[in-house]
Amino acid sequence: MFMPRTTVLRHPRVRWVLGQVAVVLVGVFFYFQVRGLTASGRSVAVDHAHDILRLEERVGLDVETTVQDPVADSDALSTLANWIYIWGHWPVIAVTMAWLVWRHREIFLRLRDAMLVSGGIGLLIFMSYPVAPPRLVDPHLVDTVTERSYAYRVLQPPNFVNQYAAMPSLHAGWDLLVGISIVTAAGALWVRVVGCVLPVLMAFAVVATANHYVVDVVAGLMLAMVGYAAAVALESRRGRRGRSAGPRETGRAA
Repeated sequence: MFMPRTTVLRHPRVRWVLGQVAVVLVGVFFYFQVRGLTASGRSVAVDHAHDILRLEERVGLDVETTVQDPVADSDALSTLANWIYIWGHWPVIAVTMAWLVWRHREIFLRLRDAMLVSGGIGLLIFMSYPVAPPRLVDPHLVDTVTERSYAYRVLQPPNFVNQYAAMPSLHAGWDLLVGISIVTAAGALWVRVVGCVLPVLMAFAVVATANHYVVDVVAGLMLAMVGYAAAVALESRRGRRGRSAGPRETGRAA
C-alpha cells in the first residue's frame, strides 16, 4: 500500500530532509556562482603561484613534478588520478550527504556547517589571493584532467570554474570532512576504511593532476578543520538551545 504523495510530503522527517536539500543546493549554487565571478587576471595569479613555489622550495615541499612524472607517463595511473579527482569529490559528497541526511542527522548537520564555513572562507581567499594551478605555470606539468578526460567538464561546466582558485584546495579539504563524517557514522569496517583512504587519495590526485600545489593541499586541510571546529561549536550551541527549550515547552504543555 502506497502513501499518497501529499501525505509523504507532510511527514516531518521528509519535510526536514527536503529543507536541508534546499539549503545545500542553494549553498552549492552560490558557491559556484561567486567562485566563477572571482576570477582574476592571469599575471597576478601566476605571480602568487611563484610565491607559493618559493615557499615550497624553502621548506622542501616542491615535489609536484616528482609526484606527477610517473602518473603522466602511465595511462593507467593518469586515468586513476583523474577518476579520483573527478568522481571522488562532488559525486562522493552528494552520496555521503544523501546517506547522512536520512540516517545520521547530527553528523549531516556537522558536515553541512563545516562545508559552509570553510567554503565561505575559501571564497574570500579566492577573491583576495588568486593562485594559478601548477598546470598553468610549469610547462613540464601535464593537465591530465583536461587532456585525458571529458567527464569533469560535464560535472562542472566551464562557466562554474575559476581556474585561479587553487589556494586553498577544497577538493582535499572537503574530502577530509567527508571522510571524517563517513568514519563517524559508519558501522561497517570497510566503510570506515573508505572514509580514511578517501582524503589521502584526493590529496595525491590534486597534485598528480597538476591542479594544486602541496601548500594548497595543506591550506585546504587546515581550512577544513577550521570549518569542522566551527561546526562542532554550532552543534554544541544547538544542543544547549534544545536543552533550555525543553522545560519551557513542557511547562506550556502542562
